[in-house]
Amino acid sequence: MKVLLVEAGYKNKYPPLGLMKISAYHKELNDEVVFVKGKNKEIREQKWDRIYVTTLFTFYWNKTIDVIKYYYNSIDNKKEIYIGGILATLLFEELKTEPGLEGITIISGLLDKPGILQTDNIIIDTLTPDYDIIDISKNNYLNYEYEVKNSYITSTTKGCIRNCKFCAVKTLEPTYLDYIDIKEQIKIIDKKYGEKRNLMLMDNNVLASNSLVNIVDDLIELGYGKGNKSYIKKSGNRTLRQTRYIDFNQGIDARLVNEENMSQLSRLEIKPLRIAFDHSDEKNVKIYVQAQKLAAKNGIKNLSNYILFNFKDTPEELYYRLNINIELNIEFMNAGFNTSIWSFPMKCMPISGELAKTRKYIGSHWNAKLLRGVQCVLNATHGVVGPKKAFFQHAFGSNFEEFIEILYMPELLITQRKKCEENGSIEKWKSLFRTLTEIEKHQFIKLIESNKFSEKVIINKKIKQLYSMYLIKNIDSLI
Repeated sequence: MKVLLVEAGYKNKYPPLGLMKISAYHKELNDEVVFVKGKNKEIREQKWDRIYVTTLFTFYWNKTIDVIKYYYNSIDNKKEIYIGGILATLLFEELKTEPGLEGITIISGLLDKPGILQTDNIIIDTLTPDYDIIDISKNNYLNYEYEVKNSYITSTTKGCIRNCKFCAVKTLEPTYLDYIDIKEQIKIIDKKYGEKRNLMLMDNNVLASNSLVNIVDDLIELGYGKGNKSYIKKSGNRTLRQTRYIDFNQGIDARLVNEENMSQLSRLEIKPLRIAFDHSDEKNVKIYVQAQKLAAKNGIKNLSNYILFNFKDTPEELYYRLNINIELNIEFMNAGFNTSIWSFPMKCMPISGELAKTRKYIGSHWNAKLLRGVQCVLNATHGVVGPKKAFFQHAFGSNFEEFIEILYMPELLITQRKKCEENGSIEKWKSLFRTLTEIEKHQFIKLIESNKFSEKVIINKKIKQLYSMYLIKNIDSLI
């Protein structure tokens, strides 16, 4: 067969593992395989026997539908267009009824059984991925370089024991698999595609495994033990021995952290150790803080977290959790631990229904301006909240009241903070905002909370002066 593999042209760090396994499958059958990211006129004008389109997050709905339709007529038998992946699983019914996609085959869930793609006994999900298709030096049709490179991408477990309402794992990987032996797969990758330095593990809840000791032993055997220098790199006439790192990319469950399993993880060279921080109630905060302290105590230097917001939390709860990490960093420094925590706030979005198709969902305690304000701050910090208190307070405010002020400032003042501080426009906005009475402040926030700005008739002079700053597109005009 002549097989085309497609990923839509959105930006993403990680290569499409599902397509890499499908490529390996078809190459075993001696089929011709081509992988392309986004639209390619030369590819579209060819005729294909089968087309696979992978899908990622549901908010990429429009881009995904667009790329499917782009290649729709590149095949005569529409049943041979296979759509699979995250979006295809979560929005299965919506894809089935989407106009213009008549006749296509939609696959929900994993390719974890034989005979899903055609009548044979091969389980595609267990195959070693084809790394050649994402190598721009070997794929003439690929003009996109994934951020994660020189890394093995695999899992030592599958699924999760939790069923969090904001998470899709229980739908995507419904059965928890306690242990996957990846040693043979790594050997095959080394032989066919060359040795990789780092290991990206996509386990959704590795600490739930009763086989954690076996997993850690496997990873040490593969060269990822603490203090290793097991990666050999040639540089001219020199041979360099480099550290190899593991990233449990989906994070670990703070509720399952204890002395025993943290001691096991400390046997590995992990960079970073990600610990989710989704809730701000007293019980979960205590659990999270204890998990971070155990990590630092066990000598894990690089710590990180995913901080969910726009779910059932308030803006104050987001600030509170971010600040906890800053205080923990100070505590670690004072205790002599060479450990730091970097935070990654992640905006919650629905995983099903029409609202899942865009990034426009607004949680009950948020509004569009607040969410855009957070995004503007994170754009300036490259999506990361660093460990330094002075940097944090400048970016997010020294207390919650300042945090809210920053989020409500005109976008130009947030994204061009340094220049706007120098020209006095931030001080001008803050001075005006702080003179508002509580009633006026409520009226003003009602005006800006939609994050849509246009010329309006505003009677109140102070509010009118403030609002006018949101209509200005040029920094110099803000003075």
